[in-house]
Amino acid sequence: MKRISQSLTDPALNAAPYPFYDRLRQMGELVFWEEFDMPVASSHAAVSALLRDKKFGREGPRFDVPDYLEAFYAVEAHSMLELEPPRHTRLRKLVLHGFTSRRIKTLAPMIEQLATQKIDAFPQGNFDILEHFATPIPVLVIARLLGVPDSMADQLLRWSHAMVAMYVAGRTREIEEQAAQAATEFTEFMRSYINERRTTPADDLISELIAAEEDGDKLSTDEMITTCILLLNAGHEATVHSLGNGIKACLETGHVPNESTPIGPLVEEILRFDPPLHMFQRWAKCDVEVFGHDFKKGDAVGLLLGAANHDPNVYKDPHVFEPNRSGKVHTSFGGGIHFCVGAPLARLEMEIALGTLFQRCPKLRIAERPEYKPAYHFHGLSKLIVCAD
Repeated sequence: MKRISQSLTDPALNAAPYPFYDRLRQMGELVFWEEFDMPVASSHAAVSALLRDKKFGREGPRFDVPDYLEAFYAVEAHSMLELEPPRHTRLRKLVLHGFTSRRIKTLAPMIEQLATQKIDAFPQGNFDILEHFATPIPVLVIARLLGVPDSMADQLLRWSHAMVAMYVAGRTREIEEQAAQAATEFTEFMRSYINERRTTPADDLISELIAAEEDGDKLSTDEMITTCILLLNAGHEATVHSLGNGIKACLETGHVPNESTPIGPLVEEILRFDPPLHMFQRWAKCDVEVFGHDFKKGDAVGLLLGAANHDPNVYKDPHVFEPNRSGKVHTSFGGGIHFCVGAPLARLEMEIALGTLFQRCPKLRIAERPEYKPAYHFHGLSKLIVCAD
């Protein structure tokens, strides 16, 4: 297997990782990325196959958790994203009782109202559309879905940012301690809120999760807490980046929602062209040979979702933003049993938010050079200064 070295904090990589991915694909289906200390897959075929291969899973080798990180990993212990069947199957079935397509569709008027309110409050002149539009809408949507007051949105964001920082390159002891503290506070808040909903149910997801039942089985309080935290942390972070990356792509290419560019295909192309999550890790559940490489039980492999989405063997002119593109579905929501449970909500948010934005702000333009976060494997902007006048 060929090897490659590429710094995870390189600004060039985080701003435009696709040339690096092109090099990887030319080196083989699997290449050993030294900084990650594991093989990575970059072709659409390899990534798709490994997402669905039942000989790989999300439960990695056990390790001794430091005392100061116990609170963080106590939350992770009940996460659908980190579990395999039968625990994953049971948990996902129960969660989907509350996270139904019917409930998601009922959020559409609220999302449109939120988008309109944020647009009406845009500052005059140049402003950061991430701060004033892409960041607040997803967190308010999740808060209202859970039944949490809007006044908690800023605090939810602080907890989410602190915990998500555990998954990006270059984490430090300080970041770990902040994540553990956020996990402790978030857990305590959600526990009290769930207990309140047990006695006073409402029309919200928490009440639905409390009532959810499958073959006489119900979610434990710890499972509900983790599920709510996962919906916020995974859903918010990814949707913010998707909105920011999408606005940038639309403005740079001139492709905006209209009669010739329907919003549904446009959103799918945004998710293919510049997705928010670029690496999904899996571990071998047994000794297995894949794409010419022998994996031992417990060996890790990185699936480069952004690279798969730019595979020229699957997508014609993959580095071109083409909203009317047809062909294979992108890998941005993962695949197999861990396909993103929040995908329908993310699509709905993007379609409504972007459709409303470009309808209300036909003169919107980029005013300053966009800046990306130095945070592989999440891929998103840190600043997108625009002008709507």
